[in-house]
Amino acid sequence: MTLIAKRMAEIESFHVMAILARARTLEAQGRSIVHMEIGEPDFPTAAPIVEAGIAALRAGHTQYTPALGLPALRAAIAASYPEAARPDAARVVVTPGSSGALTLVFGVLINPGDEVLMADPGYPCNRHFVRLFEGRATLLPVDASTSYQLTAALIRQHWTAATRAVLISSPSNPTGTLVPDADMAEIVRTVRELGGVLIVDEIYHGLTYGEPARSALHHSTDVLVVNSFSKYYGMTGWRVGWLVAPLDIVEAIDRLAQNIFLAVSTPAQHAALAAFRPEVRAELVRRRDEFHARRDYLAPALRALGFDIPVTPEGAFYLYADSSRLAADSDDFARRLLEEAGVAITPGRDFGVQAPKRHVRFSYANTQAQLQEGVRRIAAFLGQPATGT
Repeated sequence: MTLIAKRMAEIESFHVMAILARARTLEAQGRSIVHMEIGEPDFPTAAPIVEAGIAALRAGHTQYTPALGLPALRAAIAASYPEAARPDAARVVVTPGSSGALTLVFGVLINPGDEVLMADPGYPCNRHFVRLFEGRATLLPVDASTSYQLTAALIRQHWTAATRAVLISSPSNPTGTLVPDADMAEIVRTVRELGGVLIVDEIYHGLTYGEPARSALHHSTDVLVVNSFSKYYGMTGWRVGWLVAPLDIVEAIDRLAQNIFLAVSTPAQHAALAAFRPEVRAELVRRRDEFHARRDYLAPALRALGFDIPVTPEGAFYLYADSSRLAADSDDFARRLLEEAGVAITPGRDFGVQAPKRHVRFSYANTQAQLQEGVRRIAAFLGQPATGT
């Protein structure tokens, strides 16, 4: 008797987790490994946030909050947006990470057979969230010509009678690219005209290098925006994110949240409140500047070794590179690089079906010294001199 639901055959694990597990095994055997595989800030959570979490525990803040979140935190999140895009706090839902937000979004919006358009390459969980609710994720191939992002023209071209929603990630994982603000405005207009719902993942907002990213909320109150305290705020393990939704679906989101997880960790919500303090903001800007410097080192260093990075990412902490000049199979390349050179990277198959064997992702969520060591090892593995180290 088969006990596992059929949908699970289409919900894959993260292939990068096998890379990480093997890297940890090698480290336990005494090997030195340079980690460039995991999409997690290497900085610890800022001290005032940690202290606020401890204070919440000591004060006895250990009972449930409302399913939509701690009212003070919902208000603080709303106030963090520029005035021109600021939502009412009643539209803000605190969630267990951005994954919890997307679970609620698709649970409330998707009927069996509904289609959601999204870019390929893209974050793998997104398509799995859709499948969980018996929808269909349609992956649209994108490349450097559109900075690996969907456009209004692509959305219009691939829209069908079954299309219910479009998911945009800006900045994106794995490419780190942004949707330009004018293009986002056009996408908002197009999806509205076609009668669909636009969902925008903004979890890497704050981690942009140049002009600050503008929220899609500048263009519409009908857009659903997902964000998180994980990336910019450095709170990955605390599992706190948020969703800004149109007011007319918040009640349905509330009902679903009550049934799925009831509420986000109460001490973690109190800790998240401290993320908006001025001293924390100053520290986060310093960390963003460090990520910027790492990008500016690693991108040219990898290009010099033969990796093709046609678009310099404007945000996040990833470089999505075409490795086909160096290896025919990115899975085998990543495996050999780990085993023989002690450098862990992510093969392209984690991010979709658009030429995955040609691509790898580098995370620069590691120290400059470690990145330099990683480049030196990759150069030696390839039989090349390392430049810029």
